[in-house]
Amino acid sequence: MTEHKLVCGASGIRLDKFLALADIGISRSMAVTLIEGGGVTVNGKQGSKKQKLAAGDRVEAVVPDPEPYEAQAENIPLDIVYEDGDLLVVNKPKGMVVHPAAGNYEGTLVNALLYHCGDSLSGINGVLRPGIVHRIDKDTSGLLIVAKNDASHRSLAEQIKAHSFTRAYEAVVFGSLRDDEGTVDAPVGRHPVDRKKMCVTQKNSKPAVTHYQVLNRYKGYTHIRCVLETGRTHQIRVHMAYLGHPVAGDPVYGVKNERVSFTGQCLHARQIGFVHPSTGAYLEFTSELPPYFREFLNKLEKISK
Repeated sequence: MTEHKLVCGASGIRLDKFLALADIGISRSMAVTLIEGGGVTVNGKQGSKKQKLAAGDRVEAVVPDPEPYEAQAENIPLDIVYEDGDLLVVNKPKGMVVHPAAGNYEGTLVNALLYHCGDSLSGINGVLRPGIVHRIDKDTSGLLIVAKNDASHRSLAEQIKAHSFTRAYEAVVFGSLRDDEGTVDAPVGRHPVDRKKMCVTQKNSKPAVTHYQVLNRYKGYTHIRCVLETGRTHQIRVHMAYLGHPVAGDPVYGVKNERVSFTGQCLHARQIGFVHPSTGAYLEFTSELPPYFREFLNKLEKISK
């Protein structure tokens, strides 16, 4: 069971909708089930699904843990950039899901890590996400770090929380950015209608900051470098779409009829840097742009001549 303590920010919203919009990983139907089962209180009293909240109301919800699923080890090749007794840095290919979830219980990075590392993975994120300190999307390629023990996991997670963890990406975005560099400081939260999407919103959101720099300009597209100050779900994709320049090929936030066809977003986790949990030394790693990314840049070079 996980207990969530929330404070309502505005009056008039129904309790079940408030819980569904909160970032606690439940749908509206599940919120109704929790409320009807007595798992939700408002200001210390049991709530009802049609109850309307007032600003400042204190809501507590007890969410059952998901049914445990024991991820299976699979002999899947890994591109390991660095490894020692505390952690490893992996260069994830485009198309690989990071951890098992509904519809993707096999062929994930976690399945591959279990085969490679055996029991040497941190257990903080449970049986579905052993060792996973942070994640990147299925169609985003590039570097991510994996913790082999709980002490390393906690240290790395604290660095991410303190914004001292270096994460730099390269992307191709649609259109021509006006400025050669800039910062997007806009909170990101769950989309109010489509629960699979994120968006820039002031409601039930978290601060999100992305710094970007133009690397090259093409006809109809811009090649950029993005440095994350925070690490929200889909942050770069949401922020670029918010600027009116979505990531090329993005199936969720992108342009439907792009000038140059591309499957899956053109986004690569290029650089990662952190303080080693045991030695205290700063380590930094860079990944070469993968073939799909270089091929897309070559296409843009041709149409821009």
